[in-house]
Amino acid sequence: MITCFIRYQIDPTKKAQFEDYARNWGQAIPRCGADLFGYYAPHEGSTTLAYGVYSVENLAAYEAYRARLSADPLGRENYAFAMREKFILREDRTFLKLASTPHGKLIGFEGEHK
Repeated sequence: MITCFIRYQIDPTKKAQFEDYARNWGQAIPRCGADLFGYYAPHEGSTTLAYGVYSVENLAAYEAYRARLSADPLGRENYAFAMREKFILREDRTFLKLASTPHGKLIGFEGEHK
């Protein structure tokens, strides 16, 4: 599996539009074949940073997913919405693979394993 981390710089006066955009991807992305972890809007601290995170099996699966997303009516409309409203100032994608497995057992405050 590879995970795509999308870092957005958004217009802080248009956070509500970004949240609408995020909810739309919450429907379209899983339908088109990616495992969506979620979209994250600013809450505390930075007012301009937002993120989207999803996984696909490999880069070939990513290409197939992108083709399905570009043909999806909600995907097309959401992209057009972002272009029309201009709430995204910058978008960067990074593809990463999980390197920390296997994960150890959780140890509680008093040393017991959970």
